[in-house]
Amino acid sequence: MLNPLSINCLVLALLCTWALCNAQSDSDSPKIQLRLAGEKRKHYEGRVEVLYDGEWGTVCDDDFSIYAAQVVCRELGFMDAVSWLPSAKYGRGEGRIWLDNLHCTGSEKSLAQCESNGFGVSDCKHSEDVGVVCSQKRIPGFKFIRNQASSMEGLNVQVEDVRIRATYSNRKRIPITEGFVEVKDGGKWRQICSEEWTQMNSRVICGMYVHFKQGQSRRKKNYWGFSVNCTGNEADLSDCKLGREIELRGNNTCRKGMPTVVSCMPGRGFAPSVSIGFRKAYRVEQPLVRLRGGALIGEGRVEVLKNGEWGTVCDDKWNIRAATVVCRELGFGSAKEALSGAKMGQGIGSVHMNEVECSGFEKSLTECHFNRDSVGCSHEEDAAVKCNVPAMGFNTRLRLSGGRNPSEGRVEVLAERNGSLVWGTVCSDSWGTMEAMVVCRQLGLGFANHAFQETWYWQGDSSSQAVVMSGVRCSGTEMTLDQCLHHGKHVICPNGGGRFAAGVSCTLTAPDLVLSAQVVEQTTYLEDRPLYALQCAQEERCLSTTSDNADPTSYRRLLRFSSQIHNNGLSDFRPRASPHSWVWHECHRHYHSMEVFTYYDLLSLNGTKVAEGHKASFCLEDTYCDEGIQKRYECANFGSQGITVGCWDTYRHDIDCQWIDITDVKPGDYILQVVINPNYEVAESDYTNNVMKCRSRYDGHRIWTYNCHIGETNPHQG
Repeated sequence: MLNPLSINCLVLALLCTWALCNAQSDSDSPKIQLRLAGEKRKHYEGRVEVLYDGEWGTVCDDDFSIYAAQVVCRELGFMDAVSWLPSAKYGRGEGRIWLDNLHCTGSEKSLAQCESNGFGVSDCKHSEDVGVVCSQKRIPGFKFIRNQASSMEGLNVQVEDVRIRATYSNRKRIPITEGFVEVKDGGKWRQICSEEWTQMNSRVICGMYVHFKQGQSRRKKNYWGFSVNCTGNEADLSDCKLGREIELRGNNTCRKGMPTVVSCMPGRGFAPSVSIGFRKAYRVEQPLVRLRGGALIGEGRVEVLKNGEWGTVCDDKWNIRAATVVCRELGFGSAKEALSGAKMGQGIGSVHMNEVECSGFEKSLTECHFNRDSVGCSHEEDAAVKCNVPAMGFNTRLRLSGGRNPSEGRVEVLAERNGSLVWGTVCSDSWGTMEAMVVCRQLGLGFANHAFQETWYWQGDSSSQAVVMSGVRCSGTEMTLDQCLHHGKHVICPNGGGRFAAGVSCTLTAPDLVLSAQVVEQTTYLEDRPLYALQCAQEERCLSTTSDNADPTSYRRLLRFSSQIHNNGLSDFRPRASPHSWVWHECHRHYHSMEVFTYYDLLSLNGTKVAEGHKASFCLEDTYCDEGIQKRYECANFGSQGITVGCWDTYRHDIDCQWIDITDVKPGDYILQVVINPNYEVAESDYTNNVMKCRSRYDGHRIWTYNCHIGETNPHQG
């Protein structure tokens, strides 16, 4: 029988042995280096690759877990792992499969410390290569450690952050276009030695439009110990390869160089000015590429112009390199993200490009190789981008005050008064959705949800009550409220500020209504009806004014057509008016939630109205929906009204008021025009597709409607 002293000694010995073994396992574990690689990925995700014994290889997904993913991400300098993906989701790797049947607890400092079959012992194929998605946040103070001195080739740059610190002469310019390149490693900002710096490196840095840091250039030099090798088509410095180790002197300066300084050229829309940003909105003339449906500046669905018609790009093979070409072409930096699966809403018309492949150096997306055959591509596969945008300081001159959350409130602007900058309100006269759209975009809050002309219920800053801006009129394309038309320093606001100060609420998603041009073209016809049979429609002003004095037995000639309106956006289209203010319409026998939902007009070829069109009011409901989508809205029994995402509201040609009265129109060539949501009463992600125009030829007896187009296309063509 062992006495207590013997037991204590035995326990102590076992503990000592365990601690020694544990210490030995930390120090004796093989030295490895990790990287993330693969297709269609962001810099914080990818196929896990291991550098061991001078050779890069992959990791098998057998027994892999979120704990192993956590070890991988932390070893790469990320705070945590979000998820892991089996079955070569980032493409198949090459070479050896170094690790299989990994068992990690999540506390290991290196993947080499996790239990496994041993390096190179695997029965897996590359179809089982594992990938991880790490959190975007970097570990504060994380310092890159080179474990494999013999082989640096293929290792990506791994730092906490990157910035351009302004030179002294540029410290007051917005955006900062010239400064010292600095990386944050080991919790400290360090300069990069210019010894092996190239123009390709500068191209990547400028494209990132990274966190600009204002300040003086006089600072003690503290260099990072590595050079950088970029090919120039990378979207981010983290995609560049690590160069050789730079030989530093005793006081941490590089022998053959100076601190790297880059001079960047911003897009014309971001031309620098002193202190207050730019003054005029920049409008591209005849662009070949545009973004639509994005909530923020520099993001949206990619659309290209071909033969006068805008169309979309299929997401097959869509990647960060092609997205970067788009972003640079439009005057932004490189791409932050290449999006697939109609993440920015579905477009309309043709799919012009498929399987796009870019080198990254093209001036335009239209110069990239692509497959003209888009068979099999639908608008559910529309490609989109998010671009790096220069830090313009837009949100420092505008704020929302008094709202229940950061996305709503009274609009307050910073204006110069008597030689000093003061906060004040905006007069709400003429304030509407377009003005609210610009405010929300400028603040990075997305789309406007509502524009408010009374804000007495929001208690803003009492020192900011004075009206400092009035007469604001925006087209909706401006980046800042300053760019909109306004009265300047001569404020005119009859109602004063206070309760009548302008306000907004913002949202990151919005609906997008599109009328089917094809349905209009296919359903247009003429009908002659006696006036006595149109009494209800006459009361609702659906006929031209000449019908007021016409003989009840006379006939009216009606140009009839069906309207099919689809919601292509990312949120439901809901009427602004609350149900208690809806109006009962006897003709349609239901309530109309929007008094003016569409304009129907017949125009001459020079744009003059030839038939008195009318303002059609609808009851909004889901007539049909795409497969798998449930109807939410119906007009019957005073039901809730709206149009669900992926559904459409159809007004058939044979119902009252679904026409234009052309009784007094002479034979000739005309333009049939339909405008949805013409007063911008409800916010949408894209208003350019709310107009439909068709060519029409009328011979006095019959009418031919052809070449119907949506948006900014020209109906005169064809």
